[in-house]
Amino acid sequence: MSMKIASSYDSSLAQQMAALSPAKRSLLELRLMKKQHRSEAANQTIPRQPVRESAPLSYNQQGLWVLSQLMPGTALYHSPTAVRLTGALDVGALKQALDFIVARHAALRTTFRTVDGEPSQVVAKNVFCEMPLTDLSHLAEADREAEAQRILKREVRIPFDLSQGPLIRAILVRLCEQEHLLLVTMHHIVTDGWSMGVFNQELSALYDAFSKGQPSPLAELPIQYTDYSHWQRQWFDGEIYESQLAYWKKQFETLPPILELPADHPRPNEQAYKAFRGAHHTICLSRQLTQSLKQLSQKQGVTLFMTLMAAFKTLLHRYTGEEDIVVGTPIAGRNAPETENVIGLFINTLALRASLSGNPAFTELLNRVKESALGAYAHQDLPFERLVKELQPERTLAHNPLVQMMFVLQSEDIPPLQLHDLVATQFRVENVMANFDLTLDIVERDEQLVCLFESNADLFEGETVERMMGHFRNLLEGVVRNPGQRLSELPLLTERERLQLLVEWNDTRTDYPSTKCIQELFEQQVESTPDAIALICGNRSLTYRELNARANQLAHYLRRRGIVADTRVAICLHRSPEMIVALLGILKAGGAYVPLDPDYPKPRLQFMIEDARVSVLLTQRELLGDLTVDTVAVVCVDELSKQLAVESQSNPEIETTADNLAYVIYTSGSTGRPKGVAIMHRNVVRLVKNTNYASFSADEVFLQYAPISFDASTFEIWGSLLNGARLALMPAGKASLKELGDALKRHDVTTLWLTAGLFHLMVDNHLEDLRVEGLPAHQRLWPDREHDLYDLLSG
Repeated sequence: MSMKIASSYDSSLAQQMAALSPAKRSLLELRLMKKQHRSEAANQTIPRQPVRESAPLSYNQQGLWVLSQLMPGTALYHSPTAVRLTGALDVGALKQALDFIVARHAALRTTFRTVDGEPSQVVAKNVFCEMPLTDLSHLAEADREAEAQRILKREVRIPFDLSQGPLIRAILVRLCEQEHLLLVTMHHIVTDGWSMGVFNQELSALYDAFSKGQPSPLAELPIQYTDYSHWQRQWFDGEIYESQLAYWKKQFETLPPILELPADHPRPNEQAYKAFRGAHHTICLSRQLTQSLKQLSQKQGVTLFMTLMAAFKTLLHRYTGEEDIVVGTPIAGRNAPETENVIGLFINTLALRASLSGNPAFTELLNRVKESALGAYAHQDLPFERLVKELQPERTLAHNPLVQMMFVLQSEDIPPLQLHDLVATQFRVENVMANFDLTLDIVERDEQLVCLFESNADLFEGETVERMMGHFRNLLEGVVRNPGQRLSELPLLTERERLQLLVEWNDTRTDYPSTKCIQELFEQQVESTPDAIALICGNRSLTYRELNARANQLAHYLRRRGIVADTRVAICLHRSPEMIVALLGILKAGGAYVPLDPDYPKPRLQFMIEDARVSVLLTQRELLGDLTVDTVAVVCVDELSKQLAVESQSNPEIETTADNLAYVIYTSGSTGRPKGVAIMHRNVVRLVKNTNYASFSADEVFLQYAPISFDASTFEIWGSLLNGARLALMPAGKASLKELGDALKRHDVTTLWLTAGLFHLMVDNHLEDLRVEGLPAHQRLWPDREHDLYDLLSG
C-alpha cells in the first residue's frame, strides 16, 4: 500500500514539474541545487579572511574599475548625498561619526592598485574623512544660497583617484549659526544605493550617541567587503556558476540590436563621456491608477514590477519599432545575511530580454515578461560584467553593452538621514549624470507611484521627455482599461496631441494664387520689380524686364510655329540664360516643356522625345549630333537672333489656365523604363507661392544647380523668378565641390537644394561655404552632419 502511494506521489510530482514553465522549473532547480550545496557545505556563510595587504576585486567592482581606466577624470560614477541641517549642529560629533563609519567599513578605506599585473583592493588601516568647513555667514543673506550651490556643484565634480583615495569625502557649508549644508560624496566602486541607506542609518545613530557623549551603539560587522570579494570568487568556481552562465548564454545566443530612441540631438562622439549630462523629470500617477495597476497585476498572476516593466517595454517598442528589447534592472545582490549592513558595491544588473514580435496582446506580453523575470531571478547571482565578458559584444564608449535603458521599482525610499535635535532635509545637488540613455525609476509614496525619468540631456530635450512621460501614463491607463488590447492599439497620445497630429498639422492650406499660371505670375513680378536682377551667370546678368522681353520674342516666334496650349516642346540646352529664356518662352506660347539632359545617352533621349510626343525641339547646334530628330521640328536657339529681333517684346495673350500642362519630367528609370510625369501650372504655383516650408522672397538668392531634367530645378527656377528673387546659374557642366563652394560665396546664395550625398560631401570638405539656408532633398541626412552645420550657423 505504501509503495502504491509513493508511486502515485512520484507520478503526480513529475506531472507538476512537467506543467511548470521553463523559467519556473529553472527557479525550482536552482533552489534545490542551492539547498544541496548548503547541506554539503554544512553552513553557507561568508567567512572572514585573514588580514592581507591586498584582496581581489569583486566582479561588480571589476567592471567599474575598467570603465574608470577608460574614462579618467569623469564624475559619472560619483554618488553624492546632500542634506540641509537646520538647528544647533555639533560639528565635532558629526566629524567623529564620519570618521567612525570610515574606520568601520573597509570599503571606505580602500584604494585600487595593480598588484602582480592584476587590479587589487588595498585597504588602509587608518583613514580619516575630510570635512572642511566653509563659512558663508559673512555674505549677504541673498548671496549665501547661490554661493553654497556653486561650491557644492564644483565639489561633487572633483574626480577621485582610485589608486590614491580616499574614495569618500565631505564638505560642510555654514549659511548661518543655525543652518548648514552637508555634502558627502563617494565613488560608486565602494558603494551602492543600499549602502547609502546603511550610511544614513549609521550616521544618524552615531551622531546621536556622540553628541551626547556616548559610545557607538553599533554592533561589530560580521564581515568586511574584502571578505565578500574573496568568497564571491571562490563561490563562482563551482557548478552554480556554470548553471547560471549557461542560462544567460542561452538568453543571449544572438545579440540584441542597440536600442536607439529617437533623439533630439545626434549622439556625442566617444569623448562625450566627460559630460554625460543627465536630466530628471518626474510624473506622479494617481492613487486610482496606482491601485488599478496593482489589481491588474494580482488578477494576471504577476507582480507590479512585471506589469510596469511590460508597459515600459511597450513604450520603448512604440517609440523605436524594435521587437527584441532588453531593459536592465538593478538587484541588491545581498542574498547572504552577512552583507546586509556592509557598505560596498553589491548591486548587480539583470538584463531582461523579451520579444514583442507579432503585435501581442498586453496580457500575452505580461506572460513573456514574467517568464523572463523569473528566469533572471533564478540566475541573478551572475555579475553583469561577467556576462558581458563572456558574450563579448562590440563595445564603445558611446553605448552601454547589452543594456541602453534601465528600469527600477523601489519598494521604498532610501532611509533618510535623521540627526538628533536637527531638521535634516535631503536635496539634490544639480549634478545629474546619466549612465544610460534613459532610466525609469519608480517608487511608491502615499499610495501613489512616482515615476522619475532620468535621461541623457545630450540626446533629449526636456520637452521630449515630458511628452514621453505623458505617453507612459496614457499607456498605463489604456492597459488597466483593457489589458487584452494589442500593443499597437494601446493609446499613447493625449487628446491635445491627437488634435495637433490629425487636425492642426494637416491644416496646411495656404492662400496661394491657385487660378494663375506660371507665366502670368512671372509677368506680374516683372511689373512690380522690372529693374531688379533676375538672372546672373558668370559676368552676364538680366533684369526682370530684359528677361521678360526676350522670352516674349521667343513666345511669339513659337506661336507662329504652331505652339498652342499643352503642346509639348522638348528643350535640350546647357545651363545658361538662354535656357531660362527658352523655358519662359515655351510657357508664354502656351506650350509645356519636356526637359532633356544633354548628358543623357542618345537612346534615352530618343525614347523621351518619342514617348512625350514632342512636336518641336529647342536646342543648340552643337548638341544636334546626340539627338535623333527625324520626327520633330528643330529650333536651334543660338541661330535665331535675326528671326527673334523682329518679334514683339510685349506679353503674348495668355491662353492657358492653372489646369494646363506646364512640363513633363521623366523618372530615372532605375526600376525599368523611365516614366513621364505630367505637371500642371497649379502644381508649380502651389510649390513656390505663399509657402510655409521655406523663405521665398525678393531678398533671396537661389542657386540654379540641378539639371532641368531633375525636379529640383522647378524649385530653384520658379521659386526664384515667381517671387522676385535673384537666380544665380552655375556654369554648364559638372562642378567640383570647390567650384560649388566658390559659387555659393561669390553670389551670396541664401537658398540651395542639394541631394543628401552632395550635402554630406560639402559638410565634410567645404563646411565654411555652407553659410546658406540649406534645403536638403528628401533623403535622410546623417544627424552628425546636420549637427556640424548647425554648430557652424549658430556660431
